Amino acid sequence: MATTPKYTIPGLTPAEGEKVAGILQERLNALNDLQLTLKHVHWNVVGPHFIGVHEMIDPHVDEVRGFVDETAERIATLGVSPQGTPGAIVKGRSWEDYSLGRGTTNEHLGALDEVYVNLVADHRKAQAAVADIDPMTEDMIIAQSRSLELFHWFVRAHLENSGGALSTDGADSEKKASKAASDAADVIE
Repeated sequence: MATTPKYTIPGLTPAEGEKVAGILQERLNALNDLQLTLKHVHWNVVGPHFIGVHEMIDPHVDEVRGFVDETAERIATLGVSPQGTPGAIVKGRSWEDYSLGRGTTNEHLGALDEVYVNLVADHRKAQAAVADIDPMTEDMIIAQSRSLELFHWFVRAHLENSGGALSTDGADSEKKASKAASDAADVIE
């Protein structure tokens, strides 16, 4: 919840600082949610590819935690108080809570594919929204997007067949993506 700052970054008006901080608060909510979701997956993934997926996730959790801190500090630099409480995350999010508990690697990776599709798209929208206002914030979002897209590729590599098709193609929700990935794995195994 952005409030009109009493000060902001030199070269920006307080209204511009408030606008950028509001955009970043949405990204902060998403990144906080992502780090918790990834850790949840780390704890709940099972199956024959358990160790590979389990160990693939932890370094990215640490990376996303860094993005959380970087984003919150940028909001504070803009003169606005970042909101990082669980209530702020829930209140400020526009997506459903991650629904899988214990599940196979393919189920979780299918669901994560959908999580990343939406997260990366929203990061790109945020980048476009700040592009003409604050190039430093834009640069931060671009760098974060690059890493998020790379990890999304890691996830998708598990869901792709040798012809390049994704098992989650056409899924429009985390649950549908999870089921599609699981069904595809059942056919292969």
